[in-house]
Amino acid sequence: MIFARIALLPSGWAENVRVSGSAGRITEIVAQTHPHPDDTRVDALIPGMPNVHSHAFQRGHSGLTEMRGAGQESFWTWREMMYRFALSVSPEDVSALAEMAYVEMLEAGFTRVGEFHYLHHDPSGAPYDNPAELSERIFDAAETTGIALTHLPVFYAHGGFGPKPAGEGQRRFLHDIDAFIALIERCDKRITRPQDRVGFAPHSLRAASHEDLTALTAALPGRRLHIHISEQVKEVEDCLDHHGQRPVEWLLDNFDVGADWCLIHATHLTERETARLAACGAVAGLCPVTEANLGDGLFPAPDFLNAGGRIAIGTDSNVRIDVAEELRVLEYGQRLTKRARNVLAEEGGSTGRRLLDAALAGGAQALDAPSPEIAVDAPADLVSLSDPLDLAPNGDNLIDRWVFGRDVDVDHVWAAGEHVVQHGRHVRRDAVQHRFGEVLRRVLV
Repeated sequence: MIFARIALLPSGWAENVRVSGSAGRITEIVAQTHPHPDDTRVDALIPGMPNVHSHAFQRGHSGLTEMRGAGQESFWTWREMMYRFALSVSPEDVSALAEMAYVEMLEAGFTRVGEFHYLHHDPSGAPYDNPAELSERIFDAAETTGIALTHLPVFYAHGGFGPKPAGEGQRRFLHDIDAFIALIERCDKRITRPQDRVGFAPHSLRAASHEDLTALTAALPGRRLHIHISEQVKEVEDCLDHHGQRPVEWLLDNFDVGADWCLIHATHLTERETARLAACGAVAGLCPVTEANLGDGLFPAPDFLNAGGRIAIGTDSNVRIDVAEELRVLEYGQRLTKRARNVLAEEGGSTGRRLLDAALAGGAQALDAPSPEIAVDAPADLVSLSDPLDLAPNGDNLIDRWVFGRDVDVDHVWAAGEHVVQHGRHVRRDAVQHRFGEVLRRVLV
């Protein structure tokens, strides 16, 4: 049982709230009450955040790509380094890397992850005896750490528009349509927890052709579909050369893009693409920290949100894993380009609260998850924020202090009712971190 000085309920902030749960769900909420002796007492309670886009194995090279080589560094030079790392990890390594990423996600306040998983085969490119070997490692890591999983196996067939042949660095990623659909079916059978889901993810327009996308959407209807789109200027230019249209424009003209789609990054949009994407009901999956780290560019968030667009946040390369930092970098990027403050807030409203609400709703939609809310019968995916200054309870102000200030931190997290983070540390952190360190010492030597 949890007693919170303030809690963010569907009706707004409430004081002195006691939350009870059973079997992974919230069973009772009482406001204006008193704590029981055995309650976990917290300052503020909010719903857990969905992480809409993760490549868990990339946690292994966080902070290790900042040495400049010859010429100008870019996303494309970073990608070659990432391919080398991807070719070096074993199934056991994938487990350890994913566990570390998921521990840190939970410690940051993420309670569900969308795992955009494209590492499928052995280092030679041959399928494992169990073609779902590495996907099953992702399920194992989610179950070990407690995070809810929306697994998104990635379809990757080509190395560029044309289609061009895939490169040697991509050999662990590749499928044909029949093998990929068989993989999805294996993943469906692997689900053991009611909170887990399986969608699918055509990697990008350069890795999945028009014919591929047509076949996949016909074969896998009703699932969440995630796709990288318009992340890099070169990607836009290559799409223009091949299709005669920009990526988002072409996608909207050729497919029935709607609420079950999530377009990851969508960084480089025209005004018309922005308006059309907002109107279609799809989610724009934004990864501000990774996008900044890779020099991608800035998503037109003010125009998109003002047009009714839906956004979610993700940690992508997992170079940093921090809910507040993703929201902060999203806003700060807009401030730098607009030379203004509180760009994404509504007039008279809190910037942090608008970003929090938008990312909660968009993330749940994109990951086929229940609405993240503190309500009876909702999943008990809960995050507490500590306020060591013990200021007068003001919920929106506390969210702003968490996102933009220094004093407020995540201190407890419950995932499906399990108290997985206590006083800022995941209950399995020590063992997970030990295995993670062993992997890096072996792989990076």
